[in-house]
Amino acid sequence: MHLTYCFARPTHAYLDFNAREDFEREIVVKVNAPELVRAELGRPSWKGDHVALGTNTDPYQWVEGRYKLMPAIWEAMRDFANPCSVLTKSPLLLRDIELMKELVEVTEFAANLSVPTLDEKAWRDTEPHTPHPRKRLEAVAELNRGGIPTSVLIAPLMPGVNDAPGQVEEILELAGEAGARTIGGVGLHLRGEVREIWFDWLRQYRPDLIPRYRELYRGGAYMPSTERERLASMARRGKGVRGARGVRERKRGERAPGTVVSPPPERQTSLF
Repeated sequence: MHLTYCFARPTHAYLDFNAREDFEREIVVKVNAPELVRAELGRPSWKGDHVALGTNTDPYQWVEGRYKLMPAIWEAMRDFANPCSVLTKSPLLLRDIELMKELVEVTEFAANLSVPTLDEKAWRDTEPHTPHPRKRLEAVAELNRGGIPTSVLIAPLMPGVNDAPGQVEEILELAGEAGARTIGGVGLHLRGEVREIWFDWLRQYRPDLIPRYRELYRGGAYMPSTERERLASMARRGKGVRGARGVRERKRGERAPGTVVSPPPERQTSLF
C-alpha cells in the first residue's frame, strides 16, 4: 500500500532499501512467518502476551491475496488460544472471518480498521492504491455482525487535510452504524525521513499548508500536545451502536481444550 505519511517507511532501510520509491515498490514477503509464529508460541518461555498484528505495516496488503500467510497465523493463535488483534486498511481480512470467529471462542481477539478520511480527494492524494475507505467501513459492519469485536481508528489526523469537523463526524456516524466497538483518532507524526517526504507531498498537493506544518512540527516529530489532544478529542467515541459479542475469559496463555501443539520446524526458511 502506498501511504504518503507511513511511519514504517524508514524501516525499509534495514533491508538496504530507501524510504521513498523502494518502500512503495519493493514488498518483502516473510513467507516463513506462520512457522515462526507457531514456533514462538510453543516456546516454554512464552507467557501468552497479546500479539498485535499490523502495528508497523499492514498484514493485509494486496500481496497477501497471493501468498495467503495470514490464515496459518490465525490458526496458530487459535491453537494456542493466544490473545491477539489486527489493524488494517483492507477488507481482505473478511476472507479469514471464519478463523476469527474461532479465535473469539477461545481467546481475546479484536479487529481494527483504519479509516482516516471519506473525502475522495484526500483519500486518493494521501493513500493511493489503498482499498476504498467506505469498503473498510462495510468490513467493520460485516465483522461485527459475525461476532468479531471491531473498532475504527481515524488515523492519522492531518491538520488541514482530513480534520474538518464535518469529515470526521461522517466517519463517526458511519462507524457507529457499523457497530464499531470503539472509535479513536491519532495525529500525524513525522519521524525521520517521513518528515521530508511529507513536506514534498505538501509542496505538490497543499503548498498552502506548508507554513502551518512548519510551525506544528518545529519541535520535532510530534505536533504540540494541545493540537494532538484537539485531534484526538474530535474522534473520541465510546461503544458503537452495535456491540460485538463478548469474549469468554481465559487465563493468559491457556490453550483451547484438545489443542495439538505442532513442533517448530527443523529449520527456518529464509525471508523472501
